[in-house]
Amino acid sequence: MKLRSMLFVPADSERKLAKSLASDADVLILDLEDAVAEARKPVARAMAAEYIGAHAATIKPRLFVRINPLDTALAMPDLAAVTVAGLAGILLPKTRGAADLVQLGHGLDALEARAGLAAGSVKIVPVATETPHAMLNMQGFGNTPLPRLAAVTWGAEDLSAAIGAVSNKDEDGAYSPLYDWAASLCLTAAAAAGVPPLDTVHTDFKDAAGLERACRASRRRGFRGRVAIHPDQVATINACYSASAAELAHAQRIVDAFAANPDAGALSIDGQMIDKPHLTQALRTLAAAS
Repeated sequence: MKLRSMLFVPADSERKLAKSLASDADVLILDLEDAVAEARKPVARAMAAEYIGAHAATIKPRLFVRINPLDTALAMPDLAAVTVAGLAGILLPKTRGAADLVQLGHGLDALEARAGLAAGSVKIVPVATETPHAMLNMQGFGNTPLPRLAAVTWGAEDLSAAIGAVSNKDEDGAYSPLYDWAASLCLTAAAAAGVPPLDTVHTDFKDAAGLERACRASRRRGFRGRVAIHPDQVATINACYSASAAELAHAQRIVDAFAANPDAGALSIDGQMIDKPHLTQALRTLAAAS
């Protein structure tokens, strides 16, 4: 599943749902949590389920739903309403650790059976750093079997609220150390679990240049995609997390060189020493583009 861009869409907004039909995002996240007022939650569930049933088979993006946190009374009604044919995945907010994904998976097992869906077909992407417990439990993603796990992303806004921070950024606008740590833990946990890491939202949706800089920096760090909060962010995200023609050509040269020299541990290409980790990265680059 390609996951360069995951765009939030409030599930109770007819206008925004209609606009999203033409989106180039890889995934639409129909949001039942923060973007929906408490009184509108039942309406949003029904609208999300209707949207999935009507459009999942005909639009480009895969359809995920951000449910309400698993430790609230809203989560199971959310799941029961939206686990219908066409649902690709669940975005799980305020995750406390891998055990939450195991619990969610058990619920999805029953709901998939009720809906006639293939077992395990609904995937899970956790927002893995929004609670203090999650920050202390990140190793669980690497040592717990999580067959539904499709990616790991992180968040800074809820974490700062949970710990009582005035801001999650320093005076120069850069994330303060706790949130840099959260991003690094997301990268490490995703690698340990063997799934893509996805960067957090760029909250200033009018700052196109800043978004591009942030995306290019995060791709260099290892992130494979990003969550978007506005449709205008999608094109930049897709471009930044896609390999260029030059990158693809270089990756193919590495693969071809090792194929021609299968017993070599290292090779020289363009005056640079290339070894097996470079081959691994080249194969990943080509696979992501295919």
